[in-house]
Amino acid sequence: MRSVGVVVEYNPLHNGHVFHLTQSKEKTKADVVIAVMSGQFLQRGEPAVVPKHIRAKLALQAGADLVIELPYSYSTQHATLFAKGAISILDSLNCDAVCFGSEEGKIETFFELIKNKKQHTSSINASIRSFLSEGMSYPSAYSIALQRNIETSNLDVSLPNNILGIHYLEAIEHFNSKMEGTTIKRIAANYHDEEATHQSIASATAIRKLLKEENNSISDFVPSFTKTTIEEYINEFEILHSWNEYLPFLKYKLTTSNFHELEKIYEAVEGLERRIFYSILKCSNFEDLMTLIKTKRYTWTRIQRLLTHILTNTTKNEMLSILEKDRVPYIRLLGMSKKGKAYLNINKKSIDIPIYTTINQDNINHLRTDLKATHAYASVLPLKSQQQLINSEYALYPIIFNEDENEFIRG
Repeated sequence: MRSVGVVVEYNPLHNGHVFHLTQSKEKTKADVVIAVMSGQFLQRGEPAVVPKHIRAKLALQAGADLVIELPYSYSTQHATLFAKGAISILDSLNCDAVCFGSEEGKIETFFELIKNKKQHTSSINASIRSFLSEGMSYPSAYSIALQRNIETSNLDVSLPNNILGIHYLEAIEHFNSKMEGTTIKRIAANYHDEEATHQSIASATAIRKLLKEENNSISDFVPSFTKTTIEEYINEFEILHSWNEYLPFLKYKLTTSNFHELEKIYEAVEGLERRIFYSILKCSNFEDLMTLIKTKRYTWTRIQRLLTHILTNTTKNEMLSILEKDRVPYIRLLGMSKKGKAYLNINKKSIDIPIYTTINQDNINHLRTDLKATHAYASVLPLKSQQQLINSEYALYPIIFNEDENEFIRG
């Protein structure tokens, strides 16, 4: 069985994601789609609008055959580590190809840039250090350094999906993986677009904005099962997860910690934690907080990731002890179709890391950080719902989907 991997967040799953899944399968002639999906907190340092088990079910309904969790320690990282974690998992699952969406759409352009990048490594690194010393953020420094030192490149390295694509391909090379890298062009909507201008395709950013506005519908931009699922979640819990709901918990954590404790949090550097502490005392909502904290040096995303680590109490020592391993040492299976189950049965003898379906005494040390993230994520729900979400970590997975009957057997 030939497989293709996709790296996703589905926050929430929309028509563009379905297009990506379909095209990835067709382009690589794959029988099985493996989706590596971020858990409760995402790469931009945000809580997912709905929990990971719900997004896993949406992924299976949209055509994924295996849904694997990208651990918190990689899902809340800058592009290099985010990509490395995802590619590590796909490689461990003997995946044949990975297909990512990009603004560019031509894989040859990526390979050309990576080849040129190797030839100019020292000058690129020198440029990055120079730009950082001027107070520039790392993403900007990285992008401009590439543009300045690789003048012949046709790849726009200022665009987020193009940058991620570079890191996916470099991670494949790092692991000496047999995986083929390929890409499809993003259509109709860009990653950061806040307005829906196409009749059926909108960015997840625009869709989340529509969800906040009572009189606007997402029906044109998402599959019917996404719309139904989100409506059911809102009806049951009267909430979609966003930073504003977590602000009181963040404020409590900050104001009951001393600076020595905050300095130990992962990504707390150069006194940024102190700036956050003083800012949260003055803000009335999350947007105000971010405006008070934001500087030229630190991107919105970088600050949000630090806030996420403060909320989950993820320390530098905790994170670095996980990241010192070169690859993710386990596979956390969230869901599978019948075809996905067959793929695992065929490949199980050659998969040399454990596959976890629930949390137990044997794997708690590997999964402790993800469990902690679920506790923090569940904190905004009513008590009974908190308990249900936390208990799901121990009992729910894997979700099993019968694609022939379009129904869930379990989950």
